[in-house]
Formats: sequence, C-alpha cells, structure tokens
Amino acid sequence: MATKIAVIGAGAWGTTLARLLVGNGHAVTLWVRETELAAEMTRTRVNSAFLPGFILPDALQISSDMAAATTDAELLVLAVPSRWMRASAAELGRALPANPSALVTVTKGLEIATGKRMSEIICEEIPALPGIAALSGPNLALEIAAGQPAATVIASDDAALAKRAQELFIAPQFRAYTGTDIIGLEVCGAVKNVLAIGTGICEGLGYGDNTRAALLTRALAEIARLTLHLGGKPETVSGLAGVGDLLATCASPLSRNHRVGLAIGRGEDYRTALGDSGQVAEGVPTTEAVVRLARRLSVEMPICEQVYTVIFEGGSPADGVRSLMTRATKSEKY
Repeated sequence: MATKIAVIGAGAWGTTLARLLVGNGHAVTLWVRETELAAEMTRTRVNSAFLPGFILPDALQISSDMAAATTDAELLVLAVPSRWMRASAAELGRALPANPSALVTVTKGLEIATGKRMSEIICEEIPALPGIAALSGPNLALEIAAGQPAATVIASDDAALAKRAQELFIAPQFRAYTGTDIIGLEVCGAVKNVLAIGTGICEGLGYGDNTRAALLTRALAEIARLTLHLGGKPETVSGLAGVGDLLATCASPLSRNHRVGLAIGRGEDYRTALGDSGQVAEGVPTTEAVVRLARRLSVEMPICEQVYTVIFEGGSPADGVRSLMTRATKSEKY
C-alpha cells in the first residue's frame, strides 16, 4: 500500500531519494525552495540545477509550498544542507499540524555554533515529532540515481520507526539496514566529510597509495574517538556509516568534499572546485563545527585540525602534512 511521503529539499540527494521512493510505489511530494526551479522541474521533469540527466517520474509531485507539500504526509524526509538545517526545521515545524508524522533526516553535518547533530536540531525546532531516524552510509547520489547497487543504514532510538523506514526505502538496488545508534551514525556521517577533504588535499599534493592508506586509517581513528566520546558505538564506526562511507567519500571523484580537497592540494581556490553548480560541500562548514567541538571536549583530532588550519587560517597543505608526520611519537592504539 502506498505511503504518502514528503521530501523536504531538492538537492541531488533529496531528489534521488524522492525518485527512489516513487519507484517503490509511494505517493511522494518533493518540496523545492526556489519557486522558479519548482516550476521548471514540473514542466521539464528534470532537476537541471542539482540532478541533470535524470528524468523525474510523472507520479512525483513537486511544490514550493511547504504546507501543501507536507499535508497528510505519513513520513517526512528532511534533506537540506546542514548549515540551513535549523532554519529549515523551524520553517517545517510552522507548516506542520500539532501532531506531525515521524521524520527521517538524511543530512550529514554538525551545527557550527553548537556542535549538535542534525536530529538534535530537528527535535529542538519540532518538539512535537513522534519519532526521528537518520539515514546514512556510502551513498553517492549520482550512482544511486543511475540504479547502481548501494547500501545504507537507518538508525533510530525507536526500533519500530527504523524498521518502518527500512521497508519504505529498501529497493532491489538500494539495500537498507536498521540500527539503534543514531549518535554514532550521525557523527560518522559528519566527520568523514572533513577527512575526505584531507584525503583530496594529499592527492592534490601528488602523494600516493601509502599516504592515502595511512591517512584513511588514522582518519578512522579520529572518527572513532569523537563517536565514542559522544556516546556512539564502535560497531557503527566499523560499519557502513563509518568505514563504508569514509571509503566512498575519500576515493570517489563524485565526492564534492574530495574535489574540494583536491583543488586545495593543487593550490587552487577551493570555492571554485564545484564550479557554478550551486552544490554544497558539507565538509567545509563541518570542518569548523568538528574542530570547535573537539577542542571543547578535549578530543584529539589532528587531521581535522590541519584541514581547519588550511581552509580557515590560510595554512600550507604541505606544512599541514609535515606537522602530522612530525607529531610526538606514541602507540598506534593511543
């Protein structure tokens, strides 16, 4: 039986998930902030701004009216960039009835000022939500839109909600697993974007496989350190949301964060790495959020610190690598 779903946010990821959910037989409305883009998508059945080349199903409803898009929705999917999450959640909350449906957030990032996860922000802005889940994993939107096999994790404190969302999202080409560690899932999804920039920087500097392997391994240690400090579970770090997402984001030319790092390593302005696409590299604001949070909690994250120095303080990428390589000696398991 079709479920009525509202997807809030028409970036590449939100549009991809809306297409997938329609393909699963659900009644989906995609909310688009820009009125002009919504009209164009309705007319052409293509999201030329964020997912060009992929036809939008005729059954997919498109609206720039938040209240209309969410009317009678049985599930809400929030897919806006992290820096706009609080404002978007507040706007969504004003449009919802007093007894809204459960929500799945698919955004990866942390709030700069507070270090809070997306689900925490949403619950603050929409306290009437009956439940919240987060979806994360090695999920490059273009590959999933093209129908290539991929897997993800849907985590929630409410196991029944995670199971319900799994049943809605799972498809022959998109395998969804459930979990209960929403803290770990969201921290992994956020921090790996910072480390993907670091990996891209090293590639841009011309370093090879030894460097990449060392960086990825130590990057995973930093993800684990912050995840466990915040109450996440080690098995999340070693699963799809942790090591899986790290590998995909740090290696793929489709990764915006990797492209940003590559540009920095080559001595280019990272702001031009995405061209005029309007797409967001979540790792840039998340770098600031992660480093602020780690400093406040006294969690050691040296790779993230060097990425921060390069992006926000004008540090040299080569000097950043040199600083990491000449740190005080210690045990690998420190």
